[in-house]
Amino acid sequence: MTAARRTRKTPLRALSVSAALAASLAAPAAASACGNVHADANRASIKQVDSATVCLLNSIRRKHGLKPLHVNKKLSLASRRHAREMAVHHYFAHGDFVGRIRAVHYLAGAHSWTVGENIAWGSQRLGTPQAIVKAWMHSPPHRANILSRTFKEIGIGVSRGAPVAGVDDGVTYATDFGKRG
Repeated sequence: MTAARRTRKTPLRALSVSAALAASLAAPAAASACGNVHADANRASIKQVDSATVCLLNSIRRKHGLKPLHVNKKLSLASRRHAREMAVHHYFAHGDFVGRIRAVHYLAGAHSWTVGENIAWGSQRLGTPQAIVKAWMHSPPHRANILSRTFKEIGIGVSRGAPVAGVDDGVTYATDFGKRG
């Protein structure tokens, strides 16, 4: 997880233990409201996997009293390109995610902006939307992006293939979060 902003920095508030417990208990309920959460991205359509992932993220946000993120086509293009690049070229890193987001013109004309990125990969049962979102929610920096009040939009990119050599059934995920002012 990384985040960048071009506005005044505000301190992140620490999440309480009860909030962490509530999120872990909310995951099964969120999963039941979203379709294809156990989908094998190597067999299901990528569109179904994308939708399930965003649905799970927004279900978790709602349970924390946050507004859902709106899918942005430009952010999704940046996410898809990055997930595909990592899978094809066998690397796993954020790199210049702000540059990738600029390249799809998401920041064009914005006076201020904040962006963030989560990446993940898995294979078999660890590559499903539910498994990826669960892993992000158990990682404090990724969780902070998902539960940030600042972000209003999301891009989702899922690519078949692992960012490491030798894994035939891997799936690589990238989400880019944003807010423009």
